[in-house]
Amino acid sequence: MNRIALVTGASRLKGIGAATCRSLADSGIDVFFTYWTAYDRQMEWGIHNDEPALLQAELMDKGVRCERMEMDLSDTSNLNLLLRQVEDSLGYPDILINNACYSTNDSYATIEEESLDLHYAINVRAVTLLTSYFARGFKKGKGGRVISLTSGQSLESMRNELSYAITKGTVEHLTKTLVPDLAEKGITINAVNPGPNDTGWMDADLKEALLPKFPMGRLGTPEDVGRLIRFLAGEEAEWITGQIIHSEGGFQRA
Repeated sequence: MNRIALVTGASRLKGIGAATCRSLADSGIDVFFTYWTAYDRQMEWGIHNDEPALLQAELMDKGVRCERMEMDLSDTSNLNLLLRQVEDSLGYPDILINNACYSTNDSYATIEEESLDLHYAINVRAVTLLTSYFARGFKKGKGGRVISLTSGQSLESMRNELSYAITKGTVEHLTKTLVPDLAEKGITINAVNPGPNDTGWMDADLKEALLPKFPMGRLGTPEDVGRLIRFLAGEEAEWITGQIIHSEGGFQRA
C-alpha cells in the first residue's frame, strides 16, 4: 500500500503546496490536500475556482489516490475533523506537510490586533495543533514525517512583515522542541525555508532586483521545494530530524 501524505494549503497550481503534491505523487505517495480559496481571493495573486480540482485530476493521472477538502484551518474544530477525513478516505497519514500560511504586510507602526490574530491562528495555532493531533494518532511505529514551511526568519529581519515574521518564526522552535517526543513514535520533524520563491507573487521589478542575489543565475521555484520535501519524506531521510533547512540556492542577503 502506498504511503499517505496530508498537505495543507495547496490551492494554487503555481504554489509550493501544489508542487509538493506533485513531487510526492511522483514517488507513488497518495495525497490528501486542503485549500482555502477565500484567502487566495483576497490576495493580489488571486485564484481560479477550478485550480484545486485541476490539481486533484493531475495527481490522479500520476496513478495515486488523491482527495481534497476546502477547510478553514483557523477554526480549531476542523483540525481533528481533517485527520478523520483523511483516515476515512485514504487511511491514516504517514506524512504531514504544514504548508498553509497567512501573510500580509505590517510593521510596528501599522500592526493591528485583528491582523496579528489571523497570522497566529494559521501560522502558529493550526500548525502546532495539527502536528500534535497527527502525532497522537500515529500508531505505525516508524516512517512518520512532519515537514513544515518556514521563511528564514532566523537569518535576517523582515521589515514590514512583523506579524508574519514573528508567527512563522515559531515554526523553527516547534520543529526543534518536538524532536525527542516525536522520535519516540517513529516520526521525524523538519522545516524547510525556500527563500524568495517565484510562486506568482513577484512582479517584474522585484524579480529583476532579486535575480543578482542568486549566484546560480535564477530564482527559486516551487519545484525546488517539492523535491526537497519529497526527500525528507522518504526513507533516505529517516536519520534527519530537528533541522531547519535553508534551501535558497545560495541567496545573498548582503
